[in-house]
Amino acid sequence: MVSAREVAKAVPDPELPMLSLADLGILRDVEETEGGGVIVTITPTYSGCPAMDAIRADLSAALRAAGYAEVEVRTRLAPAWTTDWISEEGRRKLAGAGIAPPGPAPARRPGPVPLTLGPPRRRPGCPLCGSHDTEELSRFGATACKALWRCRTCREPFEHVKEL
Repeated sequence: MVSAREVAKAVPDPELPMLSLADLGILRDVEETEGGGVIVTITPTYSGCPAMDAIRADLSAALRAAGYAEVEVRTRLAPAWTTDWISEEGRRKLAGAGIAPPGPAPARRPGPVPLTLGPPRRRPGCPLCGSHDTEELSRFGATACKALWRCRTCREPFEHVKEL
């Protein structure tokens, strides 16, 4: 039987399916219990993330299909997830899918994550041609964690995962 950790690590994110939950950095812990069950702990990318129900269901389905009869998925909110937890492999996968990966997350104080709506802190490079001559078209993309940008060099639009 494949280890529960290996199964959970391979489950794709429903909003960024090119990334596994491990690539995204939301998979916090996988514990196999004495009775053959599994307890998985995940951290949402942000409070109220609508994908959490799908992630729980996908984890449960994958682990049950691998032979684990009892699956419990727990949510841990602290410390809050940060885009710094996205693996290097995950960043490569994002860029390969035409999505600009985030840069380093801004430093933040302990406590609630502040919502900042000001101008972006940096211009992401175009994942298609590599140019940094880019412009933001919309702070809001297909999901709350992405923004829509356009490259001024190749003129192609692309999504960018916001730094959190």
